[in-house]
This record gives sequence, C-alpha cells and structure tokens, in this order.
Amino acid sequence: MAAMFAEGQQPEVLFWVGCAGSFDERAKKITKAFVRILQKAGVSFAVLGSEESCTGDPAKRAGNEFLFQMQAVTNIEVLNGYGIKKIVTTCPHCFNTLKNEYPGLGGDYEVMHHTSFINDLLSEGALKIEGGSFKGKKITYHDPCYLGRANGIFEAPRELIKKLDAELVEMKSCKKRGLCCGAGGAQMFKEPEKGDKEVNIERTEQALDTNAEIIAAACPFCNTMMTDGVKNKEKENSVKVYDLAELITDAADL
Repeated sequence: MAAMFAEGQQPEVLFWVGCAGSFDERAKKITKAFVRILQKAGVSFAVLGSEESCTGDPAKRAGNEFLFQMQAVTNIEVLNGYGIKKIVTTCPHCFNTLKNEYPGLGGDYEVMHHTSFINDLLSEGALKIEGGSFKGKKITYHDPCYLGRANGIFEAPRELIKKLDAELVEMKSCKKRGLCCGAGGAQMFKEPEKGDKEVNIERTEQALDTNAEIIAAACPFCNTMMTDGVKNKEKENSVKVYDLAELITDAADL
C-alpha cells in the first residue's frame, strides 16, 4: 500500500490479511488462494504489509478493552492516512471487528468478507469457474460464528458451493443455529476447560454425520479446529477441510 500510495495510486480494495493469514502455515495457503482470485479477476488491490497489526479482536473478546483500543486506533490511523474506503478480509473475526467495532473509534469503511466478494466477482462475470474436481461431490459447510450468526451472511458461501456443481449437504446445526467450532472469543489461544467433550469434536461429528467428502470453511480459526477434529476421528484420508477460496481456485484452475 505504501508503494502504491507513493505513486499516487489508490487500490479498488485493501486486502486485510490478518494474523492467521500472515503467520499460520495452513492459513497462508488460504491467503495465496484468495490473491490468485483477485489477480485473475483483475481486481486492483493492496496490502498493508508490515504496517498491518492485529485488529484487536482476541484482546477484546478476552476482556482487554484497553489493548483492543490501542491496536484499533493504531490501525485506524494507518487506514485513514491512506484514505482507505473498502476492505476485504478472509477472516470473519477481522471482518466483524473492522465492520462493527472500528466505526465507534473513527474507522468507517466498507468491509466485505471474501466469500461475498468472490460471489460478486462470479455474478459480475469477472471470474468464471467450472465444477472441476468438486463436481458432484458432497460438501458440507460450517458457518463461522462471526460471519453467520453475528453478521447474517449465510447465503454467499452456500452459493459458491452450488456454483461448483457440488452437492451441498447441511449439518444438523446450521445457519442461525450453527454451532461454534470452539475457537471464537479468544479460545483459539488457550487450552479448553475440563468437560465431557471439546466443542470442535462435537462439531466435527456433525460434519461427519452428513457423509460429506469435504468440509468447507470460511475462517482460518474454523479451518484449524475442524482439521484437528477430523484428525481426532482419524478421517483425514477420506475427509478434507478446505477454505472456500481454495475450492474456487481449484475449480477456476488458478
């Protein structure tokens, strides 16, 4: 973004990569898949790079409002300094925080989740896909809490699966009744409390009950938790966990 700004250029969108998308080895693949989609569709985009900090979501959910506001205000100063108007992110936690928490601190932007953004690209004809290797396969979709129940985005991800010519099979708990993967609320960064069963195991069992070959996720945290659940059930050879961006890049042969 700094280089583009120095040349007097303004991107169509700022891609907010997020902590997971920047540092987690599995989530980096999601980041790269989404970038290939943006490049193929001819979207002018930029990233903040080293100027991007955590949105503050984990700090806020863990109860440290002071740290959250410190992180948020720093990010807002950078974004406003570049005159950013539109942001797209692959992480529902970043999406929710940028969209709903930042306006109160002076950061007003049009914020989109990558599933909605990709769906728009397909609807506009900027991107074309065939079913590819997923045609006719059973795919179940796990609703991320901060995308679904928190922000009401249920259909865009499902429309992407249908555009793959795949068979969408719903879990027992889906859409408004979707079950958390167990990583939200900063739980991603701590050990679970004692109980009868971990949340991600319960959710993975619901996914496996659909007999789907693929579990589609739209959140790096969910991806990690569902992948761990599949490994716990020793099903990693027969059931794969992918982000929707990865499914689309495969189908579009990117």
